[in-house]
Amino acid sequence: MKLTINRYIDPLTDWGFKRLFGSERNKDFLKDFLNDLFEGEKHIADIEYLPNNHTADPLDSNQTILDLTCTDHTGEQFIVELQCGKKHCFRERSLYNTSRLIHEKFSVGKESNSYELKDVYLIAILDFNLEQVFFKKYLHDICLMDKETGEVFSNKLRYKFLELPNFIKRPDELETGLDRWFYLLKHMSHLERRPPFFNKRIFEKVFQVSKISTLTKVEQIAYSESLKQKQEYENVFSNAGQEAEKRKYTEGKQEGIQATKIETARKLKGKGYSFTDISELTDLSILEVEKLLC
Repeated sequence: MKLTINRYIDPLTDWGFKRLFGSERNKDFLKDFLNDLFEGEKHIADIEYLPNNHTADPLDSNQTILDLTCTDHTGEQFIVELQCGKKHCFRERSLYNTSRLIHEKFSVGKESNSYELKDVYLIAILDFNLEQVFFKKYLHDICLMDKETGEVFSNKLRYKFLELPNFIKRPDELETGLDRWFYLLKHMSHLERRPPFFNKRIFEKVFQVSKISTLTKVEQIAYSESLKQKQEYENVFSNAGQEAEKRKYTEGKQEGIQATKIETARKLKGKGYSFTDISELTDLSILEVEKLLC
């Protein structure tokens, strides 16, 4: 497999994701991105990176997950887990990780027995389509709510999924900062230069930090390995998908052949053919013919 490295890093690789959003020196990238994502619901004044003392996912130790304590402009704190979502068992992974976060981060008052639970957000950047989702949205905002009335049960647990394949806006259609972040995440690794609509200072800095030419030799090796892992992961699921389609086609074809045999058997019976003759003409066993036509 030939590895193609362009001018800018791929932010959807583990290494590229961590370079942009997982370091203290680039904390302003993360703050700007999250503030655009929250669209006024939260206004982050400070971010603290928390140590990952847990196994992020027992099925995939290479998944990059950032645990953050965010402080808004009022001093209120809330927890954010930011990740590049993996396709395999994504929904189950999301439930597992938020359950872990809630268990680890909340405190119970020993005297009052009051639950002091901070708001918890799981934010996942997805370069694949969610299964069993019929509305082609590129931003999903999910919370606990009453199924019948639509009334929100609790805002303490929230999921924000950024489904990049559904983001199809052209450059001239980008209106908000969030639009530009979506476009950057999806297209930056294929760009030859910084487009003029990324004229905000924060984006100028993002493109500068993301230049392959600015990486040290060690960083280039680390990035190449991460890019290789991403491509191998995508190939595995692409091949698995192709095999599933082949099986589906084969099974469907066999079902069609079987249905034709059954229909022929019924017509032959209507014309007075014996079970033995029907079996020979349709390649159905005598037992199958008897079960079908008796």
